Amino acid sequence: MTKIDNINISSQTLLSSPAEIIKENPASQQVTEFIAKSRQEVIDILERRDNRKIMIVGPCSIHNEEEALEFAKNIKSIQDKVSDKILLVMRVYFEKPRTTVGWKGLIYDPDLNDSYNFDKGLRLARKILLDVAEMGVPAATELLDPIITQYIADLVSWGAIGARTTESQTHRQMVSGVSMPIGFKNATNGNLTVAVDAIKSASHPHAFLGVLQDGRTGVFQTNGNPHCHVVLRGGSDGPNFGSEYTAFTREVMKKSGLIPNIIVDCSHANSGKDPMKQPNVMHDLLGQIKEGNNDIVGFMLESNLFSGNQKVVEGQPLKAGISITDGCLGWEETAKLINEMHQSL
Repeated sequence: MTKIDNINISSQTLLSSPAEIIKENPASQQVTEFIAKSRQEVIDILERRDNRKIMIVGPCSIHNEEEALEFAKNIKSIQDKVSDKILLVMRVYFEKPRTTVGWKGLIYDPDLNDSYNFDKGLRLARKILLDVAEMGVPAATELLDPIITQYIADLVSWGAIGARTTESQTHRQMVSGVSMPIGFKNATNGNLTVAVDAIKSASHPHAFLGVLQDGRTGVFQTNGNPHCHVVLRGGSDGPNFGSEYTAFTREVMKKSGLIPNIIVDCSHANSGKDPMKQPNVMHDLLGQIKEGNNDIVGFMLESNLFSGNQKVVEGQPLKAGISITDGCLGWEETAKLINEMHQSL
């Protein structure tokens, strides 16, 4: 008989269910209360009951558990000093969307060797998120694969939908049902309309197929997520953090009946992919805030223990604390920038 099914599948492996992995690393009552509190703080800022700014800062991607927790400790060391004006949230990103190919993140390939040990990656990601929460540091991540969301979303205080997936109906449906505030990035070409459309779509109820906690397929019916907003990250035409862009974003969102909440990603196209230019973006935004722009509610920085990035080369050890994806600011420069922001606000 002619083979017509699974022609391009080389293997299939049974994966532990969300319930099994959550049971191994459950959230304590203390962690659950902390996540709820952190999410509410973000919501209060978005709804203008809290005049602080959200600052989402951390590695482009997590590839090492010890280094991730060391970065979380650095945030904790400065958190209380700036908490009257800034809500610090750590970037804890485990999934990396790729334009073509490349390492897809800790969950997909925790051993950095194309072995794709998802069971190990999911357990490790959940453990890191638990440890970060137990330190009292809120976590942010990008929700890329809707199935993975079931394993870790209960430990996330703020989520992002990336530029490559903002237009995806699957992701809009998923966001309509998740329990945390979500930022939709503008498209890679700079298009803002897709992000605004995504917010409107995700705010409405949906019904879709997904994976239940026990691993079976089920139907999810959602209420809609009222706490979505725009993340400006620049595009192929250049940056979009300037006052003319934030003003344009405000008007587009208002015309769509949305609260014009804007978070600006100081990295990616807004910095020309040069991590050391992120402070320039931040300073421009602080100037806009001083001039009365209250629609800028937050900032995002790619930061690691040390500046720059490095490639994974088989047989060569990695340098500690340096990104293996996008280049990042080092912690020393980051702490200085956080303090500058605190003084300015």
